[in-house]
Amino acid sequence: MKSGSLVIEGYASLFGVEDLAGDVVRAGAFARSLARGGSVGMLLSHVGGRTAGRWTVMREDGRGLFVRGLVTDETAAGEAALRLIGQKTMSGLSIGFIARDWSPRVGRGRELREIELREISLVTSPMLPGARFVAAGETDVRKVLPGNVRRA
Repeated sequence: MKSGSLVIEGYASLFGVEDLAGDVVRAGAFARSLARGGSVGMLLSHVGGRTAGRWTVMREDGRGLFVRGLVTDETAAGEAALRLIGQKTMSGLSIGFIARDWSPRVGRGRELREIELREISLVTSPMLPGARFVAAGETDVRKVLPGNVRRA
């Protein structure tokens, strides 16, 4: 690892948890997208062309979409992300995706059964408040997730 880089890990999505728009991702929603492989960008705040690093691990587990990646200072976005992470003002993750199989939920939002993952952004305020990252090895990421998340 070079001096201007940081390994982060966390959950970009949590299964069965309603986000601020009312959407709920179901277990297995990312399976096809992950199986296809290909590059999923690490962006800063969903801005195309603002690459902050690269994802090295993406997998579904019983909790959600676990990710690990390397934030580097090789781009202006990466430098900005490292600065914000260092200041403890950025710890959120947010997915950019196309919903391939979904249905409306009663009230609001969607039940998402299949998602084509396009990018995962580092953000200050994620749509899913429990979608967070920590510096790898700093702590067990499961300990920083809210224990009282509302399951849908």
